[in-house]
Amino acid sequence: MLLELDHLVLAARTLDEGVDWCETTLGLRPQAGGQHLFMGTHNRVFGIASPAFPRAYFEIIAIDPGLPEPNRARWFGLDDPVLQRTLNQGPQLVSWVARCDDIAAARASMLVGGVDCGTVEHAERATPRGLLRWKISLRADGRRVLGGAAPALIEWGDVHPTDSMAGSGIAMESMCLGGWPDALAPMLASNVGRDGARHAPPISVVLSCPRGFVTLHSTPTEA
Repeated sequence: MLLELDHLVLAARTLDEGVDWCETTLGLRPQAGGQHLFMGTHNRVFGIASPAFPRAYFEIIAIDPGLPEPNRARWFGLDDPVLQRTLNQGPQLVSWVARCDDIAAARASMLVGGVDCGTVEHAERATPRGLLRWKISLRADGRRVLGGAAPALIEWGDVHPTDSMAGSGIAMESMCLGGWPDALAPMLASNVGRDGARHAPPISVVLSCPRGFVTLHSTPTEA
């Protein structure tokens, strides 16, 4: 029951700010994306697959002011006032999403290890190439567990977003989690490291891109 990196999540105060950050930091101005009607958010996505991280991609996400307020807390802590204040300083790496073959079993294993990823729900998003469908673990309170080191779990339907993504020129080189419980260490894929230092960032990643090698760290805003 391995958890593999499906995608990284970078939150922004507005989607335009996220796109500008991407162009300045990584050298890419992403265009593709869509809306999540049930969450009141929208995004841009681009591939970051590499031999070590096949089918990985990067998501820039923000609250969509053109959509109605959802009747639940938004995912990835986007409704957290502390995170929103942090986003005033610029977009932030906030979470990752782990791909699994059996999301119900993965959720149960995480729960035994002391991490509650929430309940499994069905979701979908329209794209220019058709409808994407998936199952994802969502907490009712929207909270990021372990400061974001604990992922949302995802199980895709017949189509994966990277199936139709063109090359971006950006590749995932390495990933490390801070504060990951020892009891759950066997669940991590071999390409995801652990940092046992007391104040290690919840998530640290290295990307190769047109700007060179770029290191991103997440900043915890919740327990």
